[in-house]
Amino acid sequence: MLAGSGLATAALVAAAGSGIAGADPVTSGTGATEPFYGAHQGGIATPEQARMAFAAFDVTGTDRSGLAALLASWTVAAERMTQGQIVAGGTGPFAPPGDTGEALDLPAARLTLTVGFGPSLFDGRFGLGAGRPKALADLPAFPGDALDPARSGGDLCVQACADDAQVAFHAIHNLARLGLGAVALRYLQFGFGRTASAGGDSATPRNLLGFKDGTDNLVPTDAGAMDRFVWVDGADDQAWMHGGTYLVARRIRVHLEAWDRSTLGDQERTIGRAKASGAPLGDVHERDTVDLSALDEFGNPRIPDSAHIRAAAPATNHGAAILRRGYSFVDGVDPTTGELDAGLFFLCFQRDPSEQFVRIQSRLATQDALATYLDHTGSGVFACPPGPGLDRPWGHGLLGTSV
Repeated sequence: MLAGSGLATAALVAAAGSGIAGADPVTSGTGATEPFYGAHQGGIATPEQARMAFAAFDVTGTDRSGLAALLASWTVAAERMTQGQIVAGGTGPFAPPGDTGEALDLPAARLTLTVGFGPSLFDGRFGLGAGRPKALADLPAFPGDALDPARSGGDLCVQACADDAQVAFHAIHNLARLGLGAVALRYLQFGFGRTASAGGDSATPRNLLGFKDGTDNLVPTDAGAMDRFVWVDGADDQAWMHGGTYLVARRIRVHLEAWDRSTLGDQERTIGRAKASGAPLGDVHERDTVDLSALDEFGNPRIPDSAHIRAAAPATNHGAAILRRGYSFVDGVDPTTGELDAGLFFLCFQRDPSEQFVRIQSRLATQDALATYLDHTGSGVFACPPGPGLDRPWGHGLLGTSV
C-alpha cells in the first residue's frame, strides 16, 4: 500500500506547485469547469457531458490507513484535474512525471469525477463492517442476466465524465497511476452520446436503437424530486452517507442486428413511442403526457402492455423512480458471432437500490418487450459518499481522514 501512504499524499500536495519541463505548472488548459467541492459529488446532478470513462478497482492491500491515504491523494488530484490543472509537477528528468500529460493542451471540458464504494469494500479487510449501509446490498440475479465477473463488482468505482474523451481518460489514467501498488484496475468502460434527457427545452438524445431516450427521466434541477429519490438522508441510513447516493452500473449489450431486422411498427410498439418524433403512441409531441390507460380504436391499450415505457413508468412500479445517466458504447465486434459488441452502459442514482432499481428492473426483465434484444453483461452497485470539502477527502465520514 506504499502508493497510498500518507507520505504519497503529502508529496502529491507539495509537488502540485512545482514544474514540469515544457508545461505550465498550474494549468493544463482552459475552458468551462464544474465545481468539485460541495454537498454532493459532481457527475450526478451535473448536466450530462458528452463522454464517459468508468473504472472499477480492486483494493489489493488490507491496510485501512493506506486506503484512507489513497482516497485522500485521489481527492487532491481530482480537484486539480476538474479545474483544468495538472496533478503535480515533476522532480526532474530522472523521475517519473507528476502527471501523465495527455491533457496538457486540452481544456477542462467540464470534467467531473464521482467515486463509489462497492459492497466488497466492507468484507472485513478494513474493519468497515459496522459502517456498511443497509441499502448497499448486492443486486439479485435477474432473468436475462449474462454477467461477466470480470466486468462486474469492484471495491471502488470512479466515473469520469467530460465533453472530451481524452480528458475523461486522462483522469482515470492519473488515478490508476497514483494507485499503483494499492489498487488494481478491474475493468474500464468508455461511453459516448449521453442517453438521458436534461428536461425542459433541451433536445433529447437518441440511443443506438435510434429512439429518443430519457424523455421522462427524473430532472436533476427538480430539487424536491432529487431529495425524494436520489439524495440519502443520514437519519435513515449511515450518517456518513448523508448527502450521498447509490449508483447502479449495468453494461447492457443490444443485439442491433436483430433490432435492425424488425419492422418500424414492431420497434415503435416495443418502445411505446414514435421513432421520428419521440411522441407516445397516438400522440403528436415528444413531451405529451404518457396516458397508460388510453385505448386505441379497437379497444386495445394504445401503449402496449409489453411496451418499454409502460414497464419502466413509476406508475407501474409503485412510484419508484431513478435518475438515469447512461452512455452508449461500441466495443468492436464479437469474435464468436461477428456481430457488434455495442449497447448501453446504464448508470442510475437513487436513495435505495432495492426499493428503486431492483423493483423497476424486476419488471423490465419479465414484462418488457425490449428485453428480448438485450443481454446484461456487467453489473455493480456502489455507495457514493457526499461531496468532498477542503479538509474532507472522499471517504472522510467513513474513514475519519483529512487531506
